[in-house]
Amino acid sequence: MNQRFGPGLRLRGSLVPPADKSISHRAAIIGAMASEPVQISNYLQAQDTLSTLRAVQAVGAIVEHREGEVMIRGCGMRNAQAPLDPIDVGNAGTLMRLLPGWLAFQQGADFTLDGDESIRRRPVDRIVEPLIAMGARITARDGRYAPFTIHGTALNGIDYELPVASAQVKSCVLLAGMATRRTSVLEPVPSRDHTERMLLGAGATVSREAVGTGARTTIGSADELELEAVTVPADMSSAAFMIAAGIITGGSRLVLEGVGVNWTRTGFIRIAQRMGAVVVCDLEPVGSFAAGEPTCDLDVTAGPIEATTVEADEVPLAIDELPLVALLGCFAEGETVVRGAQELRVKESDRIATVVEGLLGLGADIEAFEDGFAVRGTGGLRGGRLEAHGDHRLAMLGAVAGLASEEGVEVVGMEAAEVSYPGFADDIAGLAS
Repeated sequence: MNQRFGPGLRLRGSLVPPADKSISHRAAIIGAMASEPVQISNYLQAQDTLSTLRAVQAVGAIVEHREGEVMIRGCGMRNAQAPLDPIDVGNAGTLMRLLPGWLAFQQGADFTLDGDESIRRRPVDRIVEPLIAMGARITARDGRYAPFTIHGTALNGIDYELPVASAQVKSCVLLAGMATRRTSVLEPVPSRDHTERMLLGAGATVSREAVGTGARTTIGSADELELEAVTVPADMSSAAFMIAAGIITGGSRLVLEGVGVNWTRTGFIRIAQRMGAVVVCDLEPVGSFAAGEPTCDLDVTAGPIEATTVEADEVPLAIDELPLVALLGCFAEGETVVRGAQELRVKESDRIATVVEGLLGLGADIEAFEDGFAVRGTGGLRGGRLEAHGDHRLAMLGAVAGLASEEGVEVVGMEAAEVSYPGFADDIAGLAS
């Protein structure tokens, strides 16, 4: 589906963005591991998160959809059932990388995970390596791609040092670590910590300590989990597209309500504020760690911005929003540079290549590096056509670019946005004037 956005529109009003995708995935998986029913309010009803609900049903959890909430009656930590057919993860990379941490210690049971064409191109070797080090048995296509099979067995604890900070890999190892006496994960720089917070709230023994520029997270053995009712906050990564639109479209004024402001998710706001953007909010202090997720309202106003440099230590805290940093760079004074973002190469698309190609086609002065990009601000964009390549974040990037461009932008494959933000185009239309 092709859809045109802009030009010359401003956004005004208030909006509650969609529920947080990362937290929804984790609530479903940890809820399925729990020994008592878990009520999840404001669960994201999108393609990726619905794949997670179907996946936990496939291994024995009971999922009930009620008005405004999901009830999960889990099968317990060690009672997942091996389904006859492969578990279809769809396009959900988070599901593909987290679920094996639980399934790896389901002794005597085999689980095959598969997904769509995009998932089959995304490597899983970064979770396979630590799980095998723990004693897991995993066979994957070409050693690193789906479909792959987890053969449940007893696991041993490890001290694992992540070569690249990744919340998904860290979460997988921590979930598996609950079946060991003690497991720790050392990150070179911190990444989002929703899994640790939720496990802490469910009764697991979890601790975190700063180590140089990074952090070590340690988890102890657990016999069972009991997760209290979960209310999923609005998704910072989805809100970020509205924030960017509000910054670069003249005359805009937005209030985004109930957004999760866990400090491991607000890297984009800190970058935008450093560029001079007016985003008023009460952010969680950097370094905080507690059960539960903080929220606040975000007040966004359009205004002039200046270029900045994003270094590797900031990347994990803004990984999904880095394409928006490229877009802001088009409107900023000076050269905006992002380094240390190799992780973007293995998202739903190669987001370095597709973002650079897409913005070049709209008139940007931008070049790609192996680990990032540089954007020379020209004060705006001409507009044109942008191919989404099946990537939800690229589709929404094109829409936001269109609002502030001279000629507007036609997004080819706008339906990709439904993966994380159902109704995105309708929300834009409702705020535009």
